[in-house]
Amino acid sequence: MKSGPIRVLVVDDHILLRQGITGILAPEADIELVGEAGNGEEAVEKFEQLRPDVTLMDLQMPVLSGIDAIARITAKASNARIVVLTTYRGDVQAVRALKAGARGYLLKSSLIDELLTAIRTVHAGQRYIPADVAQEIAIHAAEDPLSPREIDILALVATGKANKVVARELDVSEQTVKAHLRTIFQKLGVQDRTQAVTTALRRGIISL
Repeated sequence: MKSGPIRVLVVDDHILLRQGITGILAPEADIELVGEAGNGEEAVEKFEQLRPDVTLMDLQMPVLSGIDAIARITAKASNARIVVLTTYRGDVQAVRALKAGARGYLLKSSLIDELLTAIRTVHAGQRYIPADVAQEIAIHAAEDPLSPREIDILALVATGKANKVVARELDVSEQTVKAHLRTIFQKLGVQDRTQAVTTALRRGIISL
């Protein structure tokens, strides 16, 4: 195992958050911030240039999403150690990130308390997933996921569009939309459109 500090790349489109992370890492003798990126495309470029030991990756970014950036990086460097930074504690978002190749998942609200532990844990070759997120993943693991078409419909419903408008935009009948919504309600265990949207947003199935 190589000696020296853990080399970290920080990827987030908010400069204030990057500055906050810099402040947390600065006093740590065993961790060195080697680079920053403000979007997913830049993250892939910086990773290839710097080959950091650990990459901290936001999910919601312009140009290229964090999920897509993780997939691009791990396709070329299967041993890349990436910790997701996110405001979403939803299980679906977490599973997407982990399937793309992330080794850790960290809520931005927990940065001060957990960032250093997450970096050191992932660098040591282990996964880092907060207990409440892991519990959400376990609770929903056996459930039937929404299909891509159901997610498309729910995303349009979330913007306040009526069934007939959703049907027109997706080039299907209004009855088809209603049938999909009934299936969505059943899968999510909810009674109406509002509950479906709220649940889907909380779990990271859709985002606004």
